[in-house]
Amino acid sequence: MKPHRRKKLGIIIFITLGLSAAVGLTLYALKQNINMFFTPTQVAEGKVPDGQHFRIGGMVKDGSIAREEDSLSVNFVTTDFVSEVPIHYVGILPDLFREGQGIVAEGRVDSSGVFQASKVLAKHDENYMSPEVKAALDAAGTGAQGVMPSEGYKPGY
Repeated sequence: MKPHRRKKLGIIIFITLGLSAAVGLTLYALKQNINMFFTPTQVAEGKVPDGQHFRIGGMVKDGSIAREEDSLSVNFVTTDFVSEVPIHYVGILPDLFREGQGIVAEGRVDSSGVFQASKVLAKHDENYMSPEVKAALDAAGTGAQGVMPSEGYKPGY
């Protein structure tokens, strides 16, 4: 093989290896940051792999919020009006967090079936519902009917 062809082949191999490494590292980084979304029904049916970090969305069940007085720990139940999942969270909840409101929580399910939330997000006003929560409620067959009408929910939002 002639020297200039060997040099070109070396450059092509170097570029190929560099691009492969860059693509591999990018895919690895993206895999670490993917959070799947599940409904309370899917979690209750055991469709979530053990130990997986994911998001769960639904409505906060009326009368389910229990706060500990000496800490920032709070327990509540989220529902899609078909199934319910207990959630435990330690931290400061959003100002708009309350019973009957849509939430999305991130975390894992522990061995006792309680969702250990690392983050809790609440909807931003009375007319908004996250598309994921709305789709989950629609899939459960409850749709907007499950939302408290006094809250001013408008179908189509």
